[in-house]
Amino acid sequence: MSDIQKKPTLSRHLWVIYLLSIILLLFIWYYEWVLGIGMTVLLVASFYYSIRTERMLQDETEAYISTISHRIKKVGEEALLEVPFGIILYNDDYQIEWANPYMNRFSEEDTIVGESLNLLSEKLIPMIKENKEEIWIDLDEFKFLVKIRKEERLLYFLNRTSQVELETRYQNDQTILAFIFLDNYEEITQNMDDTAKSQLNSEVTSVLNNWASEYGLYLKRTSQERFLAVGTKQILQKLEKAKFDILDEVRELIGEQNNPVTLSIGVGTGDLDLPDLGELAQSCLDLALGRGGDQVAIKDDSGKVRFYGGKTNPMEKRTRVRARVISHALTELVKASDNVIIMGHKSPDMDSIGAAIGILNIAKTNNIDGYIVFDPDDVDTGVYRLIEALKADEKLWQHFIEPFEAEEIMTSRSLVVVVDTHKPSMVADASLLNKTDYKVIIDHHRRGEDFIENPTLVYMEPYASSTAELVTELLEYQPKGMKLKMLEATALLAGIIVDTKSFTLRTGSRTFDAASYLRSKGADTVLVQQYMKEDIDLYIKRSKLIERAEIFRDSIAISTAESGVSYGPVLIAQAADTLLTMTGVNASFVISEREDGRIGISARSLGEVNVQVIMEKMNGGGHLTNAATQIEDTTIEDACNLLKDIIVEYFEGRESE
Repeated sequence: MSDIQKKPTLSRHLWVIYLLSIILLLFIWYYEWVLGIGMTVLLVASFYYSIRTERMLQDETEAYISTISHRIKKVGEEALLEVPFGIILYNDDYQIEWANPYMNRFSEEDTIVGESLNLLSEKLIPMIKENKEEIWIDLDEFKFLVKIRKEERLLYFLNRTSQVELETRYQNDQTILAFIFLDNYEEITQNMDDTAKSQLNSEVTSVLNNWASEYGLYLKRTSQERFLAVGTKQILQKLEKAKFDILDEVRELIGEQNNPVTLSIGVGTGDLDLPDLGELAQSCLDLALGRGGDQVAIKDDSGKVRFYGGKTNPMEKRTRVRARVISHALTELVKASDNVIIMGHKSPDMDSIGAAIGILNIAKTNNIDGYIVFDPDDVDTGVYRLIEALKADEKLWQHFIEPFEAEEIMTSRSLVVVVDTHKPSMVADASLLNKTDYKVIIDHHRRGEDFIENPTLVYMEPYASSTAELVTELLEYQPKGMKLKMLEATALLAGIIVDTKSFTLRTGSRTFDAASYLRSKGADTVLVQQYMKEDIDLYIKRSKLIERAEIFRDSIAISTAESGVSYGPVLIAQAADTLLTMTGVNASFVISEREDGRIGISARSLGEVNVQVIMEKMNGGGHLTNAATQIEDTTIEDACNLLKDIIVEYFEGRESE
């Protein structure tokens, strides 16, 4: 095109030259007419040649432009029809008006013109209406990225199958690390002879090697009770699909010989360096062990944790030695502190209050000021009578302070002791946790993802009946200078009795030992029964909840409260406990509205159903036989339907195992 623009400019130059030549020629004619004749002939010939040459160039240029235009038009038409991606024009009714041949391969007919966009994907029309600029869809076995041009009513279909396959392969080939731990191995083998121990090691190793070989894992034994497994994310997906059946294989194998060895597995996965994966796997193993063992904890680089197993009631693994060591360590921390601030969970129950009173006694025994954080506006009716009894004892009640008072007396060397919970979101006043570096956690619940950061000392035993039982054992190893008061002993015993449902659930030999110790210190069982009494109005309300119960899957009782009527957490927990006493009921769930607007669910079981796992699916938690959750922005009906779906999934998973 630049050549075409220059032609007229050259022609103007020629005209100027010719004009000057004619003027010069006139002078020559005037002075020498013979020479003028010759010059005129030359000028005419030159003019003719220039005109002819310019016309030839113009003709050639026009022919060239015509050829190029034709070729461009032809190439454009062919490109539109032959491009290796799809193009569709649609009308206002979302019907296909035109499509290039590339798109016809996805229809059984010769053309898709006239068909609705739903023929290709039911997601297209809604996404267009939502003004989305692009969307992923599946066509046959292909993955397409569809770019939407709503104003032009135009769709581009870009085949990204190879890209997706490459990304999937990259994801599947990511390395995972797993630490496998034989629970309670040392305790079980300490009384075995060498032959029995060798046979046990051989059988466990054989089962694990076969399992690793089946799934393609690299397995290496690093000690008598620890293994290291290396695999890929694709292998992990297969293991999760099989619900980590290795847990059951090992348990059944050892169970035949009455050696209760189980596995705990921590798995680290994600796009991380190997050292970070190792730390992730170790933290998962610690989490699995903290929840009672016999389970798998998997954490990815986003921090999300998934659990498998943990469906059996864990055996009692703690020892007297550990209780004595923890008691000694707690004593040293208490002595080194300015004061001891004790907190239970919000809406404290008998176990929380009893355990807090026990820790208060430890502080007083070591001549350190101790205080229990207590919010008078957060008292449930279930502990009302115990609180009234505590108020009657002025010397004891003066150690109960409100959260704002605790903030005033705290120093950087204060010791905060959290009992009956390990979740910062559930403590009486979470802000107190950030005011000191010295924190102790004493709890009997299985460890969850939400955990108090950087604790100085942790005493978590999910095999214990209650936190009151754990604290009672710690009291036994304290100095004998100060005796446990009758009211203090009774409060601790009340915590044990309530959490064990009068020694019927989660009760081991150590539970009776603790109760016996408290009884020897003056604990009054008659007072406990008085503290546990309830008003007749509450009894009637609980009866209404029980009346609305239905049986689900033959052995699960589910009760849903009336819409618009709120119930306290203790009342629905009591209703769940009562339902559990009915013939043929192995687990019970009670659902009701709470005063804060959320939907509360209280879950109980006899041990065959792990209600903790079910409640964790609903962002709750608790214990194998005792759990709960609270759900926001939902209704009782929707919460009940979600619960039933999770229960069905839970039982189908167990049956598939």
